[in-house]
Amino acid sequence: MKTFAFWIDRINMQIGRFMGWLMLALVLLVTFDVAARYIFNFGMVIVQETEWWLFSIIFLSCAGYTFLYNEHVRVDIVYSRLSPKGQRITDIICAFIFLFPMCVLLIWTSLWYIRDSWLTGEFSPDPGGWCCYWALKSFIPFGFFLLLLQGIVQVYKKIMELQGQEPDAKFADAFGAPRVEEISVEETTPGKGF
Repeated sequence: MKTFAFWIDRINMQIGRFMGWLMLALVLLVTFDVAARYIFNFGMVIVQETEWWLFSIIFLSCAGYTFLYNEHVRVDIVYSRLSPKGQRITDIICAFIFLFPMCVLLIWTSLWYIRDSWLTGEFSPDPGGWCCYWALKSFIPFGFFLLLLQGIVQVYKKIMELQGQEPDAKFADAFGAPRVEEISVEETTPGKGF
């Protein structure tokens, strides 16, 4: 299971990094689109549709990455008052009650959605827009599959923590920098190092 957890963490981290570059592309594209429309009075449907295609791909693909770093929005009214053990137990229970069923349901139902899009040859209703809407819709099950896998890994890590074992945290952040608590005293002692 440790190997599985390592690879799922790694896959979601690499996808997150790639989507960061895709986000830069999206920002540049939006900047170009706004400048073209408001300065040069020129716009293209394909550019506007590419913006929301990129946003959709980034949003769906980064769900697992966001969960890897525990950055999803949650209501902390009760959760923040629990002990660390209570928080871990709550995370595990909520994963089985909400996260796993939701991911499976959305993956399953989106397959019919994609199939219908493929069979009808769905394309943009706007002239000059994108074709192959099934390709964009395919990111729905892909994103929720990554989230489901990351959820399994997170539950595994919580169970390890409840048993008093520290799960291997190979990826402390998106750039591989260690967390503050992972830096040893020797590394911060003056006179050592270079």
